[in-house]
Amino acid sequence: MKNWALNCLLVVSILVSGCATGPNSHDPLEPMNRKIYRFNETLDQTIVRPIGKAYTHFVPSLVRTGVRNVFTNLGVINTTFNDLLQLKIRNVPVGIARFTSNLILGVGGMFDVASEMGIPYYQEDFGQTLGYWGFDSGPYIVLPILGPSSLRDGVAKPLDVYLDPVSHISDDSTKWNVTGLRIVDARSKYLASEDMLSKSALDQYSFVRDTWLQRREYQVRDGAPKRNGSSKYRSKSFRELELELEID
Repeated sequence: MKNWALNCLLVVSILVSGCATGPNSHDPLEPMNRKIYRFNETLDQTIVRPIGKAYTHFVPSLVRTGVRNVFTNLGVINTTFNDLLQLKIRNVPVGIARFTSNLILGVGGMFDVASEMGIPYYQEDFGQTLGYWGFDSGPYIVLPILGPSSLRDGVAKPLDVYLDPVSHISDDSTKWNVTGLRIVDARSKYLASEDMLSKSALDQYSFVRDTWLQRREYQVRDGAPKRNGSSKYRSKSFRELELELEID
């Protein structure tokens, strides 16, 4: 629920402030990024989205929830490792407790018993760790197939992949089938919200870029804005959003 509320706030803040389509200091590679974005959109609309819709239509909700819970629980491994790198030592036993509870009591992670037990869920990755230690995000980059990123997050991606248990499945066929299932499951999550983007008169590329940059900074800073207020993409308070709405 917390992540859903955060995403709504970020979307609202960008909608009320407007998405500029002109030059952007965070996106010096915009011409190239737009070409890759169009390639990704074509791939999504012709292959990934139709499969995601079929997956949502034919696979029961209970099964889809179980699949999503398994992948979410596997991600706790990466989160706990990056908690160590960020010296968030108090979070480490929380991650261990969450992973083991869901793995053992949740039938391999299909059931999220950890949340029922009051064990919180959050995400950390190596890109956030680099940001935590002061590495600048660098320019915004759209990666083929993978989508929005930054130079920092792109450099960090290989370690995240290495810490993913799926990447260590020995049988190649099984590994790619599981990877495909993860992609389809992840895509199916956004089917309900994509109508807002497709029907919007705003430039979709700019909308996606600005939403991603703001959300990413929120994640790196654990919700704390820059003290100097210089960042365009810092998260906004409820009061700031209210004032913007009043002005508009």
